[in-house]
This record gives sequence, C-alpha cells and structure tokens, in this order.
Amino acid sequence: MSPAPASSSMGHMDHGPMHKMHHDRNDSMHKMPASVTSVDATTGLVGVDAGGMALTVHFPPKSVANLKVGDKITLHMGYTK
Repeated sequence: MSPAPASSSMGHMDHGPMHKMHHDRNDSMHKMPASVTSVDATTGLVGVDAGGMALTVHFPPKSVANLKVGDKITLHMGYTK
C-alpha cells in the first residue's frame, strides 16, 4: 500500500506524549472519526476514510493486529514543531 497524497504519519502514542501534545499551545490536537479501508499488519500502515479524505496513518504493527476493513475508529491527531 502506498501512502495517499494527503497522508499522515503518527507513531505510538501513550498517555505521556498525548498529554504533552495537548498542552503544546499550538491547538493542533484534534480527533477525527474514520473508517478503516485497509490494514497492513506487517508495516502498521492503515488506510482510512476520514470525512471524505483518504489518509494513510502509521501505528506499531502489533497495535493494528485486530483492526479490520470497515472498522470505525477515532484518530487522535496533533503535531509539534
């Protein structure tokens, strides 16, 4: 699977990094409902449709082992600079 043009890459986030991002004051943290369109459990790449946008996101491979096409998920996204 190759990344979609409007792709996003996001590594593993436990409470610590998410908590830090929430307080970065750049207002980048947000949640997006999404539907899973593809899953590669070897690479951790997951294709989703989020509000009509095709995104490819990255997770640790073990964390996507139980995801299936059609699953409804919520992406918690943010960035730091």
